[in-house]
Amino acid sequence: MAGPLTWAAVAAGGALGSVARFWMTGAVATLTGPRFPYGTLLINVLGSFVIGVIAGITLTPERMGMHPDVRIFLMVGICGGFTTFSAFSLQTLELMQAGDMVPALLYVAGSVVLCLALVWCGWWLGRP
Repeated sequence: MAGPLTWAAVAAGGALGSVARFWMTGAVATLTGPRFPYGTLLINVLGSFVIGVIAGITLTPERMGMHPDVRIFLMVGICGGFTTFSAFSLQTLELMQAGDMVPALLYVAGSVVLCLALVWCGWWLGRP
């Protein structure tokens, strides 16, 4: 069972990730407009890359000695608070309900393909 330090690491990382997500969503919407959820797409792609790098670097103790609570702070806390797959799902549904089927399908395909590609890139970069 996780101790108080682990819970604090998740909470602190989640708070930082959520604030970063809120800021980036607003910044991207200001640049691109609110019609298409570019901010959420960017957040999911970046979050996938970052979690891939961390996983690749810390997969085994021989690679990088990282305290488990630091790893949890980064992967569960920050990445979990930052990435927005639930928002992705809702925004896809909203595009579909608005009759925007092609943008909805492009959004789904772009999210899945780019996130998988970037998590692989992060994993690859994190390996020795």
